[in-house]
Amino acid sequence: MNVQHDATSPSSALVRKNVPRTLVDMALPMLAGTFAMNAYNLTDTWFVSQLGTPQLAAMAFTFPVVMILTFVAGGIGTGVTTLVSHALGRRDRDDAARLATHGITLAVTVSVGISIAGYLAIKPVFTWLGADSQTFPLVNDYMRIWYFGALTMALPMLGNGILISAGDSKNASRFMILGTLLNALLDPFLIFGLFGCPAMGIAGAALATVIAQAVSTAWLLFLLYGKHRLLVLKKWKPGCYLSSFRNILKFAVPSILSMLLMPLSATVITRLMSTFGTEAVAAAGVAGRIEMFAFVIPMALGISLTPFVSQNYGAGRIDRIREAKTVSTRFAVLYGGAVALIFFLCAPLLASVFSSDPKVLQIVVLHIRTVSFGYGMMEVHRYCGFVFTGLHRPLTSTLLNVVRIVLLLIPLSYLGAFLWNVMGVFVGRLVADLVAGAAGLVWVSHALNSVRPAPESGP
Repeated sequence: MNVQHDATSPSSALVRKNVPRTLVDMALPMLAGTFAMNAYNLTDTWFVSQLGTPQLAAMAFTFPVVMILTFVAGGIGTGVTTLVSHALGRRDRDDAARLATHGITLAVTVSVGISIAGYLAIKPVFTWLGADSQTFPLVNDYMRIWYFGALTMALPMLGNGILISAGDSKNASRFMILGTLLNALLDPFLIFGLFGCPAMGIAGAALATVIAQAVSTAWLLFLLYGKHRLLVLKKWKPGCYLSSFRNILKFAVPSILSMLLMPLSATVITRLMSTFGTEAVAAAGVAGRIEMFAFVIPMALGISLTPFVSQNYGAGRIDRIREAKTVSTRFAVLYGGAVALIFFLCAPLLASVFSSDPKVLQIVVLHIRTVSFGYGMMEVHRYCGFVFTGLHRPLTSTLLNVVRIVLLLIPLSYLGAFLWNVMGVFVGRLVADLVAGAAGLVWVSHALNSVRPAPESGP
């Protein structure tokens, strides 16, 4: 194999520069990007909320299912990002380009299959979730369009990680911002029918997202092909593709399973909330989108952790990984505490932006004021998972998520609902986040004391 060496490449800075400064340099450009990524759903939710509570509830029903494809693509992206970062840490750019190109091929194939299956299963899936005769037609209108554009929603998840691995977090952020701005511009035209456009209602929100992400995907492919030469149009033998797929899936499958636990838990919690009425479902959907903004800043750091850890793992710099874990943990706890205080004081104002229904507002405020005090430890838990993945221990990262969701979140939510109704669901989430964060911190600290350099992953 032809191994390219370049000690001055942008990626090599991840193993040379001061650790806190390197993490900040990676995270700052991603801050606008993570804001943009969350703004897709928040913008759609705000415009759809103007249509009424049934439309808002329909958006809440779609959220767990939309997350499934998002996290499948994200799981494949995690596998590709980890391997590409490790290759760049070894200064093997040819291997990085091969893995990036084959990873995109794999993502396209999987996304098309999931979209077809999901389109055919709209009715049974959303009926099971609890959509009634009032909300199901709205859900159907949204998802029929969303599935047609699912491919353009999957590729940005994958390409974002590749750009960060290549040291281009600025453009990784910019192409996400472009999509968000275009989505916000198209939403009022397509939802309400401004300036001669047909009023599509909730379906217009789906179409706006599809168009916006298609444009950002085109820019992404240009960056990977034209600027970084990590998308290579080359005829490889089938065996080379299969070898790459196997290497990617060793990381991707545990990561997909881990991230699928999130929509699974969201699905279960949505069904649980539906027992308290449509207003409770709508409130949960609004609260979930509001709290996304609590995670915008820490998410920017979290997105950077896996490529940082993996590159330093490839370079044998375990000391830098330990320092990154300490820095990120302190940040998560301090930031989470500050956000909890702000959200507690501003909960009524935040809720009023998205709904005027008194019952919806009451539940949203209750959710924010309770759950927000676990945000800091939830981020610690999430960071520990990123570190495990960067250390080439994706199964451990998955087990960490199993502990939080299967052993803690779901049982405690049902127990809380039984004891204290809606308030109990929120208390269950709070306890789960606090315990899971503490467990993750102990686990990753122990792992770093016994870690050994990872082997190269060739074709």
